[in-house]
Amino acid sequence: MAEATLNSSGVVDHEASVASRRRLISRIVIYGLLSGFALIYLIPLCVVVFNSFRTLPEISAHGLIAFPQSFRLDAWPQAWSDFCIGGQCEGIQRYFWNSVAMVVPATIISTALGAINGYVLSKWKFPGSDIVFGMMLLGVFMPGQIALLPWAFILGKIGLANSVYGLILVHCIQGLSFTTLFCRNYFVGIPDDLVKAARIDGAGFWRIFYKIILPISPPILIVTVIWQFTGIWNEYLFGVVLNSGANQPITSALVALSLNGTTVRTYDVMSAAVLIGALPPLLVYFFGGKYFVRGLTQGAIK
Repeated sequence: MAEATLNSSGVVDHEASVASRRRLISRIVIYGLLSGFALIYLIPLCVVVFNSFRTLPEISAHGLIAFPQSFRLDAWPQAWSDFCIGGQCEGIQRYFWNSVAMVVPATIISTALGAINGYVLSKWKFPGSDIVFGMMLLGVFMPGQIALLPWAFILGKIGLANSVYGLILVHCIQGLSFTTLFCRNYFVGIPDDLVKAARIDGAGFWRIFYKIILPISPPILIVTVIWQFTGIWNEYLFGVVLNSGANQPITSALVALSLNGTTVRTYDVMSAAVLIGALPPLLVYFFGGKYFVRGLTQGAIK
């Protein structure tokens, strides 16, 4: 009996050891693959970062992919205020502030309107509300190229062609489908009893929105703000087609910088300019990334 017990315990220990070994091997393989993909993804970023601190003669001598022999910051102020883009030797600072002036109000307005739309379509339904939501949802799947000519015509008619204000209007409208989808799907998960109880107590449309809905909505609002900010900041098509010259956003300036007609490619200045342009969305996601993931898992996409 004792021998049988010892044999069975030995078999169990052996099976546990084999399972533990398999689990360890699978983890090594998974983490190895993930590390490899992360390395492949980070290599271009590292090349840009390193080249922004290298001098042009060093890049010409040792190639684009190499560690800096000396860290220099000369390319950064040159990219910001001195380099010539489109015949104007003012660097990318004008285009950077154009993007800031466009992104901040467009993000705030589109998020606010999306929250109100989601509130109406989830808690104040009316006959045909589902049809309205379905029609708004079509904007999620409609490519931006379809709206280029209509937007050019509309902006020309209302006097906002080739202006930052015109781009603000475009991005506010273009982003409504996403912001409404996010907020509506989140608000659906809020118990209707809260709204009914507030209405019984005499609260109206706006009071319920400000006192009940908004205080429990920071996760989805953060998701929407990050989504809109990064999407609008990185958008290129509307900025280059609807605006020109000094009124373009930074994405257009970066493309113009890379297509500079000079015979010498100033890779150090180009790398610094790319990093300056990428810094705002990176900072937004760095500080709000955990809230972004948390907001998605709490109901932004169901």
